[in-house]
Amino acid sequence: TEAVGLYNLGQTCCLNSLLQVFFMNISFTRILRRITVPSPAQRRSSVPYQMLLLLEKMQCGKCKAVCPTDLAYCLAEHRVKLFVQYDAAQLFLTLWNLLKKQMKNPELVEELSDLYTICIQEHLACQKCSFEMKSNSNMLTLPLPVLDANSHRLKTLEHCLQYFFLPEELNGQNMCFCQQCGRKTPFLQSMKLVHLPQTLTLHLKRFCFERSSHTHKLSHSLPFPQELDFREILTEDQCQADDSEKAGWQYELFAVVAHSGYSSCGHYCAYIHSLTECRWYCFNDSQVCQVSWDDVKCTYGRSNLNWRETAYLLFYMKKAPQ
Repeated sequence: TEAVGLYNLGQTCCLNSLLQVFFMNISFTRILRRITVPSPAQRRSSVPYQMLLLLEKMQCGKCKAVCPTDLAYCLAEHRVKLFVQYDAAQLFLTLWNLLKKQMKNPELVEELSDLYTICIQEHLACQKCSFEMKSNSNMLTLPLPVLDANSHRLKTLEHCLQYFFLPEELNGQNMCFCQQCGRKTPFLQSMKLVHLPQTLTLHLKRFCFERSSHTHKLSHSLPFPQELDFREILTEDQCQADDSEKAGWQYELFAVVAHSGYSSCGHYCAYIHSLTECRWYCFNDSQVCQVSWDDVKCTYGRSNLNWRETAYLLFYMKKAPQ
């Protein structure tokens, strides 16, 4: 079956959860299966190749769980330390960069980028004159705040998305140099959505840094829907895309990487919707079981239960055209 677990080698729950999200994405595995690595020496140190070997081991074996040992040691060669606790968003970016760097076929690299890359336009406008600056940037995840500027809780995922794209006034120490005025002036900064990929990754910023350098977890309830339509969430001013691009901005929830415990010590697992079986599974290292949507909703969070599972990364997949 698809639902094969991964043994924990020692604080590898974060890695295991992310690998399961990659492997259960059919579009990703189609790219992975087309890689070529010529020499045995290169294969041992190739992250894409070791991921492919692990995928085949999971799909061809008869075990309920397999060991990701070879991939883990391959990652260690590329300065991804073993037996340490990782932040899922940071490790996801690290794995992504290694995959892109080590895939030698430019066509596959482009397909991988198209599968995951978000394009945002940053817009800066001087409030004293007509001077404007625009620049496009690519992102692997949308880092969504779960609190507003006044530390008030944002109540739903849609509110988090709307808040991310709200214009912000840059005053005081945050003023920018205006080339037209010849001095620092107040600016209005805004983000506009240009392009969304096939697989969209949303990062809920639940780990909050305080002035004392202490990190604590924000565990309050934050519901997220099974379906997202960005045309209904964002205004025209928050988008920089034509109608054909916007027509593909309808998404279905594919996976949730959830964190339990505290910021200093915790555990990750993944809830993933099988695209072939249309069922939800919970991947908790070597333990895999079928679950319901109600089980997934338990990762919304609760303020009085910091140690409970709380959604941290959300993966949405584009809905197929009707």
